[in-house]
Amino acid sequence: MVKVITYGSYDKLHYGHIRLLERAKQLGDYLIVGVTSDDYDKSRGKINLEQPVIERIRRIRETGLADEIIVEEFEGQKIEDIQKYDVDIFAIGSDWRGKFDYLNEYCQVVYLERTEGISSSEIRAKENLVRMGFAGDVSQAEFAKYITESKFVNGLEITGVFDEAETHDHPNTALLSDIDHYHSFRELLDHCDAVYLAPHPENRYDMARTALENHKHVLCKSPIAMTGQNCRDLYALAKKNDLALMDAIKTGYSTAYNRLVLLAKGGKIGEVVSINAACTSLPEGKTKGDFRYQWNSIDAWGPIALLPVLQIFGTDYGKVDYIRKAYDSNPRIDRFTELRFSYPSSVASVTIGNGVKTEGSLVISGTKGYIYVPAPWWKTDYFEIRFEDAANNKRYFYQLDGEGIRNELVAFIKEIKDEHHYHFSRVDADVSVSISKIVEDYYQGNHVVLLS
Repeated sequence: MVKVITYGSYDKLHYGHIRLLERAKQLGDYLIVGVTSDDYDKSRGKINLEQPVIERIRRIRETGLADEIIVEEFEGQKIEDIQKYDVDIFAIGSDWRGKFDYLNEYCQVVYLERTEGISSSEIRAKENLVRMGFAGDVSQAEFAKYITESKFVNGLEITGVFDEAETHDHPNTALLSDIDHYHSFRELLDHCDAVYLAPHPENRYDMARTALENHKHVLCKSPIAMTGQNCRDLYALAKKNDLALMDAIKTGYSTAYNRLVLLAKGGKIGEVVSINAACTSLPEGKTKGDFRYQWNSIDAWGPIALLPVLQIFGTDYGKVDYIRKAYDSNPRIDRFTELRFSYPSSVASVTIGNGVKTEGSLVISGTKGYIYVPAPWWKTDYFEIRFEDAANNKRYFYQLDGEGIRNELVAFIKEIKDEHHYHFSRVDADVSVSISKIVEDYYQGNHVVLLS
């Protein structure tokens, strides 16, 4: 019996896939089809897949071409599978020509010509095409990251930019040179289906509301609004107009971050009783001492630092106490703020700063052990679970591409396509509303202690 093996993601199974499987089947008597797992696809940068591995396996099985279906879960598995299943021929599409020549040591390698003009990526791009505009203070470094990461997302076309600050000497000028610039936000809305908003925090509510009223989907930098009620109103408007509204907190789309939250909530370290999160930075370059380019730390760092607290302990906190230290030269801008949460059976401390530097780590403490995430924890691809007996400690590693922004943009496209507009966001509306309410209380001076 001649055994043949082939591999693929087989997302949105199409005629090209089937023709390749048919040709692979003709090479022998028994065809083994390896379907890549969801995690393995993410690790090698395939973030646009729309169907989970279970669905992709079902579609392969329905073709009747596979005698056996296996799941490919890690790099290097092909050699192990060839030896394990006593494979004679490894078959793969011709676009991989030369890539798998090393397998000739274990079996015959055959590169099959692919069906021209058909690919899952092209199908996804055509079906998902979203014309997206960018609006806000484009001098912000985060703005450049979104522009860059958008190029890795199939089906996303950047149609233009509205520069709220009207700056022309900022560091992102070269990056934006090939993108159309519009003189007003409403003009930008005429040329897009959706917008990414990163204006000054005080302008986000009005811009998000204008976009939603003009039937545009919105991905907005957090906090979405400066009051809890305004944020709640935006979500209600999005639901009324059947639109997607997503809170842009990139950390929420990091695989490592999501895994540690699930482990904490799942009891891996026992009952969670304390969370300590720190996010700080020092102003650099022309922003140093120039308050035109600075946001309060509660706006710049608050949403990220608050995320693990609100997602693990929930939004029903008792109260928040604030300790704030401002710049002597501009009391409106804070160098440092500490927030202390009191829950019924737990506490949390959040340290944020735009003019004070500390270790940017995250520690989640439980009755059995604790989770430690080294600085900068908001960009983490690694964390540890530590116990009293160090022999039981475990380290977790997950690939992170584009600081989570790439995954966030893919989720936004899926959110737009989804009938209910809530399946793919990693930041729930109640968390977004709570972030806005915490910001609101800060500016109103509720429970705020000022340091001299």
